[in-house]
Amino acid sequence: MGKHAAHIVWDWNGTLFHDNDAVIGATNAAFAEIGLEPITLEQYREVYCVPIPRFYERLIGRLPTDAEWERMDAAFHRHYTAWRAACRLADGAEVLLADWRSAGHSQSILSMYGHNDLVPLVRGFGIEPHFVRIDGRTGPSGGSKAEHMVRHVAALAGVEPARTVVIGDAADDAIAARRVGAQAVLYTGGSHSRASLEVAGVPVVDSLAEAVAEAERVAAA
Repeated sequence: MGKHAAHIVWDWNGTLFHDNDAVIGATNAAFAEIGLEPITLEQYREVYCVPIPRFYERLIGRLPTDAEWERMDAAFHRHYTAWRAACRLADGAEVLLADWRSAGHSQSILSMYGHNDLVPLVRGFGIEPHFVRIDGRTGPSGGSKAEHMVRHVAALAGVEPARTVVIGDAADDAIAARRVGAQAVLYTGGSHSRASLEVAGVPVVDSLAEAVAEAERVAAA
């Protein structure tokens, strides 16, 4: 990697990994734990936010109790693991990753998915060699990515935050990018609607190919 090469920090769920079906299936399973009606993907994308308990508050009109949160969180992860087996990488992801690396740039993954589940999943798709680092969440689920981003970028040798672009599907990815002085590009194929992404004030695109092209542009600016 050249000293002045651009770097992409990829989000995983809803970005590189097209897992919308698993997310909505697991969310509805979590809702059933406390007697909530199921929601559609469109409804999910309109109201989803982090931290996750706030997302539930938007739907039920109050924050879940600690006991409800624990039940819902456990149900979500249990059902997500079952649903994810049918999910695949986003369209064109393998080629984009290979081309970015071949161009002399670097890339990594930072996900709020549990680290011990993330790494074997990435490895199973045969794309692990494209990344200089892969970090999943450690500690409790449900929080923001910003503090994780600080640790992730600090561990990337030779990567300049000013030439780093975070590509993700959530407004929280833009917040995390700003925390470390990086840029962000948000992708509409995951957990957020375009309208909810545009309030983040960063470029919003409809494909990963557009996201990479935009990342190259803003990293060079």
